[in-house]
Amino acid sequence: MGSIFTIDGGSCWQEIYKYFYNRSLSLETHPDLGKFRENIYFVTFSKTPKLKIFVERLFEHFGYQVPKFQTDEDSINQLGLLVRKFEGSPMLLVLDDVWPGSEALVEKFKFYLSDYKILVTSRVAFPGFGTQCVLKPLVYEDAMTLFHHYALLDSNSLNTPDEDIVEQVVKSCKGLPLAIKVIGRSLSHRPYELWQRMVEELSHGHSILDSNIELLTYLQKILDVLEDNTVIKECFMDLGLFPEDQRIPVTVLIDIFAESYGLDDDGIEAMTIINKLESMNLVNVLIARKNTSDTDSYYYNNHFIVVHDLLRELAIYQSAQEQLEGSKRLIIDTKENKNEWGLGEKQQGMISRILSNCFRYCSKQKPPQIHARTLSISIDETCNSHWSHMQPAKVKYSFPESMEQMSTLKVLIVTNYNFHPSELNNFELLSFLSKLKIIRLERISVHSFVTLKSLKKLSLYMCNLSHAFQNVELSIDYCKDMVVLPFGLCNITPLKKLSVTNCHKLLALPLEIGKLVNMKLIRLSSCTDLEGIPNSIGKLSNLRHLDISNCISLLNLPEDFGNLCNLRNLYMTSCSRCELPSSVASLVNLKAVICDEETTASWEGFKAMLPNLQIEVPQVDVNLNWLHLVSS
Repeated sequence: MGSIFTIDGGSCWQEIYKYFYNRSLSLETHPDLGKFRENIYFVTFSKTPKLKIFVERLFEHFGYQVPKFQTDEDSINQLGLLVRKFEGSPMLLVLDDVWPGSEALVEKFKFYLSDYKILVTSRVAFPGFGTQCVLKPLVYEDAMTLFHHYALLDSNSLNTPDEDIVEQVVKSCKGLPLAIKVIGRSLSHRPYELWQRMVEELSHGHSILDSNIELLTYLQKILDVLEDNTVIKECFMDLGLFPEDQRIPVTVLIDIFAESYGLDDDGIEAMTIINKLESMNLVNVLIARKNTSDTDSYYYNNHFIVVHDLLRELAIYQSAQEQLEGSKRLIIDTKENKNEWGLGEKQQGMISRILSNCFRYCSKQKPPQIHARTLSISIDETCNSHWSHMQPAKVKYSFPESMEQMSTLKVLIVTNYNFHPSELNNFELLSFLSKLKIIRLERISVHSFVTLKSLKKLSLYMCNLSHAFQNVELSIDYCKDMVVLPFGLCNITPLKKLSVTNCHKLLALPLEIGKLVNMKLIRLSSCTDLEGIPNSIGKLSNLRHLDISNCISLLNLPEDFGNLCNLRNLYMTSCSRCELPSSVASLVNLKAVICDEETTASWEGFKAMLPNLQIEVPQVDVNLNWLHLVSS
């Protein structure tokens, strides 16, 4: 029977395969493809494929008279009779650029023949089609070889550019075969001055899309698949808000998508969209560390996505096509573009501030009124405005005074891509933002903060902290200087979720933690110096999830731990030294304890008293992906 395997990665695979095959270069995934020799037949699908037309072309290609087909079923039956005439000869049928929804049509090309294979190439993944191979960007050597092929470079020609110019052009294609093909053909046999002009434009920060309409047209077809789902297309275009060559935390996207498109706060719907984008090869999802508790409690701090540079530029280009006054996104990168914009005092709509290396206020001239929903500003330490203040050992940043005018701001995200935290001041201006609901700070030193009545979620990643924050959901991660939790935390009685992870110097929880009667989830994983949990935790009758995994200094749980009458899940991997009080026998609603083999022994004596308890020992995947692309 004809078997199917798929290659995901978009168009232009056909040309790549022909080129490398004709030069006797092997395909690592399926090295036996060479046996097909000349018996390789290509059928290019479209968004609305016509089966009878495909079969007519195959008859013509085989050199047979094309019959008049009565129906699609008749055409496929006639094709089956035709290919059986070649029984015994290896045959490969390539169905190129197959769109979602065409799976049933692909199935019709399957015939019961030996050595008959079907290869499907597509922009999206088809799990039902057997073996899959995702095409990644070409390595430099292969990209250069392919470029020389399409550019028809001849070392004896007077117009042949210097090798360093060719190298710069090839690198700008980012390993994307389609870009290599289109750019190579456009420069073939062109004057030397044209090559120089392209390199000069690229050196000034221009995108390769700016100078090649054909490439842009091809790439825009990638988004045609999203035309039927406006929200997913908008989410893809939001990826252009982030700096080039930086991983995008999934938690940031969850916050943006929730406020922009009304998705759920837990990230379930956002992850569905992200997984859809990954299946279409528009993004890659990276998981720095896999823990069983992550997906159970919608914890995505270890999830990141990476966008190919040209796809990011496509998202930016699509956003730029909107009229400025009605644009949904405003992207300002002062490192790439010196034409700076100011911000209107009456800027309307939800503005999600994605800021590389914090902030910059760019112009003193009166700016136009821009009703953007989302604003992205990228700067570096060369900024000379009142956003930043240079000092001998560090850079300080401040919110501009105009910040207090942004009365509709709902989400504020500040990301510093340097390795060490940068200081950010003027937090008191946030007190004027009555609708601000979500704040995320990464690698920021905060020396003062204010009370924000509407704040629902605060996320801190690798920050230096000093004072308390008021919130209903508090997330603190990798804050290496924090020994105790902020003073006054236990007075925030609406707090429902508390996540304090990878804070290795944290020694203890507040004795008054029992005052947080609305608490449903506490995550303390990898707080390696944490020595104890207060007895008052037993007062948290609404607590359902507790994660103390990798708290290796924790020697025991408090006696009143058994009063946690609604506790459902307890995560305590690498807690073999932690002694259990006898009161755990009263945890009648406890359904799962997730731990390691050594910790399992501590629970064996309680299993008879807790008949609903399941003890799970998961496999933990630890790697150093989280260190990827950290700037020094």
